[in-house]
Amino acid sequence: MKAVVITAPGGPEVLQLQQVDDPIAQDDEVLIRVEATALNRADTLQRKGLHPPPKGSSQYPGLECSGTVEAVGKSVTRWKVGDQVCALLSGGGYAEKVAVPAGQVLPVPPGVTLKDAASFPEVACTVWSTVFMMSRLSAGETFL
Repeated sequence: MKAVVITAPGGPEVLQLQQVDDPIAQDDEVLIRVEATALNRADTLQRKGLHPPPKGSSQYPGLECSGTVEAVGKSVTRWKVGDQVCALLSGGGYAEKVAVPAGQVLPVPPGVTLKDAASFPEVACTVWSTVFMMSRLSAGETFL
């Protein structure tokens, strides 16, 4: 498969499309054929050498993506091959395929394109943590 590789810390010129090995989904993971990805602040910081990827994560940038499930690990029951999904990643969204823990995968809502769905995971997690965890919004309350 092809993936964007950061060849050295720097500007956009350090990003190169290279041929790399396909990831293999572990027992609790989903393998996604990436259709679209999004650009996040952390991606630019990683490219500049200011934000190392978390230990054990993909060496390729890209913190969210959307695409089609290509394979599922032995213990994955929620997802099946062919499902259209989006996912929050620790890296790897700038590759043709990415293996991601099944719990970090979300369904693409009906009527939403895969291109648009690529930007959902980070936004959804930000909204959820802000509105429900930090602000503790509960039934009957209004949030502006």
